[in-house]
Amino acid sequence: MKIVVLISASAEWEGVKPLFSDIEIRHSPFGEFMNLTLGAWHLTLYHSGWGKIASAAMMQYVIDAHAPDLVVNLGTCGGFAGVVDQGEVILAERTFVYDILELMGDPGVSTYYASSLDLSWLPEPYPHPVRRGTLASADSDLPPDKIASLREHGAIAADWESAALAWVAQKNHTRLLILRAVSDVVSEQGGEAYHNIEIFNQRAKEIMKQLFAQLPDWLNQTTM
Repeated sequence: MKIVVLISASAEWEGVKPLFSDIEIRHSPFGEFMNLTLGAWHLTLYHSGWGKIASAAMMQYVIDAHAPDLVVNLGTCGGFAGVVDQGEVILAERTFVYDILELMGDPGVSTYYASSLDLSWLPEPYPHPVRRGTLASADSDLPPDKIASLREHGAIAADWESAALAWVAQKNHTRLLILRAVSDVVSEQGGEAYHNIEIFNQRAKEIMKQLFAQLPDWLNQTTM
Protein backbone atom coordinates (compact mmCIF):
# COMPACT_ATOMS: atom_id res chain seq x y z
CA MET A 1 0.00 0.00 0.00
CA LYS A 2 1.35 3.43 -0.97
CA ILE A 3 1.15 5.90 1.90
CA VAL A 4 2.16 9.56 1.86
CA VAL A 5 2.35 11.60 5.06
CA LEU A 6 2.03 15.38 4.83
CA ILE A 7 3.36 17.71 7.51
CA SER A 8 2.26 21.32 7.22
CA ALA A 9 3.72 23.93 9.56
CA SER A 10 7.47 24.52 9.75
CA ALA A 11 7.44 24.00 13.53
CA GLU A 12 5.79 20.61 12.98
CA TRP A 13 8.35 19.61 10.34
CA GLU A 14 11.21 20.72 12.60
CA GLY A 15 9.73 18.43 15.23
CA VAL A 16 9.69 15.51 12.79
CA LYS A 17 13.20 15.69 11.35
CA PRO A 18 15.05 14.85 14.62
CA LEU A 19 12.90 11.71 14.92
CA PHE A 20 14.46 10.42 11.69
CA SER A 21 17.85 12.12 11.73
CA ASP A 22 19.50 9.19 9.93
CA ILE A 23 17.19 9.48 6.93
CA GLU A 24 18.29 11.43 3.86
CA ILE A 25 16.38 14.67 3.30
CA ARG A 26 15.44 15.09 -0.35
CA HIS A 27 13.76 17.92 -2.22
CA SER A 28 10.59 18.19 -4.28
CA PRO A 29 9.32 21.23 -6.20
CA PHE A 30 7.25 22.10 -3.12
CA GLY A 31 9.46 21.22 -0.16
CA GLU A 32 11.61 18.68 1.65
CA PHE A 33 10.69 15.00 1.82
CA MET A 34 12.06 11.68 3.00
CA ASN A 35 11.40 7.98 2.51
CA LEU A 36 11.40 5.78 5.59
CA THR A 37 10.13 2.60 7.17
CA LEU A 38 7.99 2.94 10.29
CA GLY A 39 7.14 -0.40 11.81
CA ALA A 40 6.01 -2.55 8.90
CA TRP A 41 5.09 0.45 6.76
CA HIS A 42 7.02 2.16 4.00
CA LEU A 43 6.16 5.86 4.00
CA THR A 44 7.02 8.99 2.08
CA LEU A 45 6.97 12.11 4.27
CA TYR A 46 6.59 15.55 2.73
CA HIS A 47 6.81 18.98 4.29
CA SER A 48 3.86 20.49 2.46
CA GLY A 49 4.14 23.97 4.00
CA TRP A 50 1.71 26.19 5.87
CA GLY A 51 -1.53 27.60 4.56
CA LYS A 52 -4.17 26.57 2.05
CA ILE A 53 -2.23 27.36 -1.15
CA ALA A 54 0.80 25.23 -0.32
CA SER A 55 -1.42 22.47 1.04
CA ALA A 56 -3.60 22.25 -2.06
CA ALA A 57 -0.58 22.31 -4.36
CA MET A 58 1.27 19.61 -2.43
CA MET A 59 -1.78 17.37 -2.17
CA GLN A 60 -2.28 17.44 -5.93
CA TYR A 61 1.45 16.94 -6.49
CA VAL A 62 1.71 13.81 -4.33
CA ILE A 63 -1.48 12.37 -5.82
CA ASP A 64 -0.10 12.84 -9.33
CA ALA A 65 3.42 11.66 -8.44
CA HIS A 66 2.60 8.72 -6.18
CA ALA A 67 -1.05 7.72 -6.72
CA PRO A 68 -1.19 6.93 -2.97
CA ASP A 69 -3.74 4.57 -1.47
CA LEU A 70 -3.79 6.80 1.61
CA VAL A 71 -2.61 10.29 2.51
CA VAL A 72 -2.09 11.08 6.18
CA ASN A 73 -1.85 14.57 7.61
CA LEU A 74 -0.38 14.81 11.10
CA GLY A 75 -0.16 18.10 12.91
CA THR A 76 -1.48 20.63 15.37
CA CYS A 77 -4.60 22.74 15.74
CA GLY A 78 -6.01 25.43 17.98
CA GLY A 79 -8.83 24.17 20.16
CA PHE A 80 -11.85 26.11 21.35
CA ALA A 81 -11.63 26.71 25.10
CA GLY A 82 -14.32 24.83 26.97
CA VAL A 83 -14.87 22.47 24.03
CA VAL A 84 -11.58 20.56 23.70
CA ASP A 85 -8.50 20.31 25.90
CA GLN A 86 -4.86 20.96 25.12
CA GLY A 87 -3.26 17.70 23.98
CA GLU A 88 -6.52 16.16 22.77
CA VAL A 89 -6.21 14.52 19.35
CA ILE A 90 -8.83 15.42 16.76
CA LEU A 91 -9.76 12.89 14.07
CA ALA A 92 -11.21 15.09 11.34
CA GLU A 93 -14.52 13.89 9.94
CA ARG A 94 -15.47 17.21 8.32
CA THR A 95 -13.63 20.39 7.31
CA PHE A 96 -14.57 23.81 5.99
CA VAL A 97 -12.92 27.12 5.09
CA TYR A 98 -13.96 30.18 7.08
CA ASP A 99 -11.90 33.07 5.72
CA ILE A 100 -13.82 33.60 2.49
CA LEU A 101 -15.31 37.11 2.47
CA GLU A 102 -18.34 37.32 0.18
CA LEU A 103 -19.80 40.83 -0.18
CA MET A 104 -22.13 40.17 -3.14
CA GLY A 105 -23.88 37.03 -2.01
CA ASP A 106 -24.26 34.75 1.00
CA PRO A 107 -22.05 36.20 3.77
CA GLY A 108 -22.06 32.95 5.76
CA VAL A 109 -19.36 30.30 5.97
CA SER A 110 -18.72 28.92 2.50
CA THR A 111 -20.04 25.43 1.84
CA TYR A 112 -18.23 25.08 -1.49
CA TYR A 113 -14.94 24.31 0.27
CA ALA A 114 -16.50 22.05 2.89
CA SER A 115 -15.61 18.36 2.81
CA SER A 116 -16.75 15.25 4.61
CA LEU A 117 -14.04 12.65 5.08
CA ASP A 118 -14.93 9.01 4.44
CA LEU A 119 -13.66 7.10 7.47
CA SER A 120 -15.56 3.87 6.77
CA TRP A 121 -12.27 2.10 6.04
CA LEU A 122 -11.04 2.85 9.59
CA PRO A 123 -12.86 0.45 11.92
CA GLU A 124 -13.57 1.12 15.56
CA PRO A 125 -12.48 0.84 18.27
CA TYR A 126 -9.65 3.15 17.35
CA PRO A 127 -6.14 2.27 18.56
CA HIS A 128 -5.71 5.54 20.47
CA PRO A 129 -8.08 8.03 22.09
CA VAL A 130 -9.36 10.65 19.64
CA ARG A 131 -12.18 13.14 19.36
CA ARG A 132 -14.00 12.92 16.03
CA GLY A 133 -15.02 16.36 14.92
CA THR A 134 -15.00 19.25 12.46
CA LEU A 135 -11.95 21.38 11.76
CA ALA A 136 -12.27 24.91 10.39
CA SER A 137 -9.40 26.26 8.29
CA ALA A 138 -8.19 29.73 7.31
CA ASP A 139 -4.95 31.43 6.38
CA SER A 140 -4.97 32.94 9.83
CA ASP A 141 -4.46 32.10 13.45
CA LEU A 142 -7.85 31.60 15.06
CA PRO A 143 -9.47 35.02 15.73
CA PRO A 144 -11.17 34.90 19.13
CA ASP A 145 -14.20 36.76 17.81
CA LYS A 146 -14.82 33.99 15.25
CA ILE A 147 -15.19 31.19 17.78
CA ALA A 148 -18.91 31.58 18.42
CA SER A 149 -19.72 31.50 14.71
CA LEU A 150 -17.44 28.54 14.05
CA ARG A 151 -19.02 26.59 16.89
CA GLU A 152 -22.44 27.27 15.37
CA HIS A 153 -21.17 25.62 12.21
CA GLY A 154 -20.02 22.56 14.14
CA ALA A 155 -16.28 23.19 14.46
CA ILE A 156 -14.39 22.27 17.63
CA ALA A 157 -10.91 23.42 16.56
CA ALA A 158 -9.19 25.35 13.78
CA ASP A 159 -6.02 25.20 11.70
CA TRP A 160 -4.54 26.56 8.50
CA GLU A 161 -4.56 23.55 6.17
CA SER A 162 -7.02 20.71 6.77
CA ALA A 163 -9.86 22.06 4.62
CA ALA A 164 -7.60 22.54 1.59
CA LEU A 165 -6.10 19.07 1.97
CA ALA A 166 -9.52 17.47 2.35
CA TRP A 167 -11.05 19.34 -0.59
CA VAL A 168 -8.30 18.31 -3.05
CA ALA A 169 -8.25 14.73 -1.75
CA GLN A 170 -12.02 14.50 -2.18
CA LYS A 171 -11.84 15.83 -5.74
CA ASN A 172 -9.29 13.10 -6.53
CA HIS A 173 -11.19 10.33 -4.69
CA THR A 174 -8.14 9.82 -2.46
CA ARG A 175 -8.46 8.53 1.08
CA LEU A 176 -7.25 10.98 3.71
CA LEU A 177 -6.62 10.58 7.42
CA ILE A 178 -6.20 13.82 9.39
CA LEU A 179 -5.00 13.57 13.00
CA ARG A 180 -4.29 16.88 14.69
CA ALA A 181 -3.58 17.40 18.36
CA VAL A 182 -4.57 20.58 20.15
CA SER A 183 -1.37 22.55 20.71
CA ASP A 184 -3.08 25.51 22.35
CA VAL A 185 -6.57 26.63 23.27
CA VAL A 186 -8.22 29.89 22.29
CA SER A 187 -11.09 31.59 24.08
CA GLU A 188 -13.08 34.64 23.12
CA GLN A 189 -10.62 36.61 25.27
CA GLY A 190 -7.52 35.41 23.40
CA GLY A 191 -5.08 32.57 22.84
CA GLU A 192 -2.54 31.20 25.28
CA ALA A 193 0.20 31.05 22.63
CA TYR A 194 -0.55 34.30 20.79
CA HIS A 195 2.04 36.30 22.70
CA ASN A 196 4.42 33.42 23.36
CA ILE A 197 5.15 31.42 20.22
CA GLU A 198 7.56 29.17 22.12
CA ILE A 199 4.53 27.54 23.72
CA PHE A 200 3.43 26.45 20.27
CA ASN A 201 6.92 25.48 19.09
CA GLN A 202 7.60 23.26 22.10
CA ARG A 203 4.18 21.64 22.07
CA ALA A 204 4.41 21.05 18.32
CA LYS A 205 7.58 18.99 18.85
CA GLU A 206 5.92 16.94 21.58
CA ILE A 207 2.79 16.42 19.48
CA MET A 208 4.68 15.25 16.40
CA LYS A 209 6.67 12.75 18.47
CA GLN A 210 3.44 11.39 19.92
CA LEU A 211 1.60 11.19 16.60
CA PHE A 212 4.45 9.39 14.85
CA ALA A 213 4.75 6.92 17.73
CA GLN A 214 1.05 6.16 17.28
CA LEU A 215 0.95 6.18 13.48
CA PRO A 216 1.81 2.47 12.94
CA ASP A 217 -1.14 1.51 15.12
CA TRP A 218 -3.48 3.61 12.97
CA LEU A 219 -2.09 2.09 9.78
CA ASN A 220 -2.46 -1.42 11.19
CA GLN A 221 -6.12 -0.54 11.77
CA THR A 222 -6.89 0.11 8.12
CA THR A 223 -9.08 -2.21 6.08
CA MET A 224 -7.73 -1.18 2.69
